[in-house]
Amino acid sequence: MEYFFYCRDRAGSMPLRDELIEAHWSFMDPHGETMIARGPTFLADETPTGSLHVVDLPDAAAAWSFAFDEPNYRAGVYGEVLIRRWRTMVGRRMWDYTGGVDGYQRFLIIGHAKLGTAAARESLSDDYHRYLTGADLGDRMIVGGSLLSEDGGEWMGTALMAELPDREAAEAVLPDGPCGRAGLYERVEVHLWEFGGRR
Repeated sequence: MEYFFYCRDRAGSMPLRDELIEAHWSFMDPHGETMIARGPTFLADETPTGSLHVVDLPDAAAAWSFAFDEPNYRAGVYGEVLIRRWRTMVGRRMWDYTGGVDGYQRFLIIGHAKLGTAAARESLSDDYHRYLTGADLGDRMIVGGSLLSEDGGEWMGTALMAELPDREAAEAVLPDGPCGRAGLYERVEVHLWEFGGRR
């Protein structure tokens, strides 16, 4: 089962994050073959704000351990952890992405679904898929997919990792898509993001 994790840093936790970088990487090393995407988010001044992971794990217990046994979480780097089941809409890992445009930036874009919109989202399934994988956006998409409830049965939103010209373009991606135009997102958040892992 594939899972999406976004861990938000506590304010002022950067020194602790730096201190634990090797412990964090060592914790992640066994998951290398099943990792779909990973990396930090940060502000324009490069201050870290969080950590993203999309990974294939055996079950919910393994997902819980992945999130809460991780050294950064245990030491208090993170103040909040978002866990969702994941269904990919772009069938690749981030390392398979061969794009790269000078001057473009990479973003994590998370659209949080309004409660009770799963049926409306299902009715837009074909349009949603075409939008995420079509010519305009597909070439800029690194990894993208649907966020689901713990049992995988309910749509909870969308998460994209994409390479785009600027923040304005990133902020428009989900609102301009079929689910955004239908008013299915409660809110959309956009973070600067970069590939993570050992250098």
